[in-house]
Amino acid sequence: MFSLTVAALVFGVVFLAELPDKTALAGLMLGTRYRASYVFAGVAAAFLVHVSLAIAAGSVLTLLPHRLVQAVVGVLFLAGAAMLLLKKDDDEEEIRKPADQSFWKVSGAGFMLILVAEFGDLTQIMTANLAARYDDPVSVGLGAVLALWSVAALGILGGKTLMRYVPLKLITKVAALVMLALAGFSLYEAVAG
Repeated sequence: MFSLTVAALVFGVVFLAELPDKTALAGLMLGTRYRASYVFAGVAAAFLVHVSLAIAAGSVLTLLPHRLVQAVVGVLFLAGAAMLLLKKDDDEEEIRKPADQSFWKVSGAGFMLILVAEFGDLTQIMTANLAARYDDPVSVGLGAVLALWSVAALGILGGKTLMRYVPLKLITKVAALVMLALAGFSLYEAVAG
C-alpha cells in the first residue's frame, strides 16, 4: 500500500542529503555542454536503477565495506579532475550544439556517469535503510526517485543558466578543483576509516 507520508518524508530526507552532493555538480557539467532533456533522460534512468537496487537490497547495502567504496570513489574523482585539468583548450572551448549529439550518446554518458559515481553513495544507503525501516518499497522508492530527479534537474538547468554568465573554461577549472577536494575527502575517509 502506498503512503504519501512515507514518500514525502523520504523525498525531504533524500533531497536535502543529495543537494550538496556530486550529482548537482555532474548535472551542471553535463548541462553546460549538452541538451538538458537528453542529459536528464540518462541521469533519471541511472537514478531509477540506483533506487531499485537500494530498495531490493534493503539494509544489505550498509554491509558493503565503507573504506573500499570511499577508495573507489576517491580514485574516480581524481580521474575526473585530471581529465578536466589536462583537457586541451581548442579555440577557447568548442561547445557542441545539441543537434550534433545524438540522444543515445548524451543520455548514455549521463547514465554511466551517475551509475558509477553514485554507487554506494550516502543517499543510496539511506534509501536502503528507509526501505528496511518502513517496509514500504513503493512509497520509499517513489520518494527517493523524485528527490534525486529534482536535484539532477536543478543541476542540469543551473548549468545552462550559468553558461550565459560564466565562461566554460572557468566552470571546468572550478569543477576540477571541487572534484580534487572530493577525491581528497573520499581517500581520507578510506584511509582513516
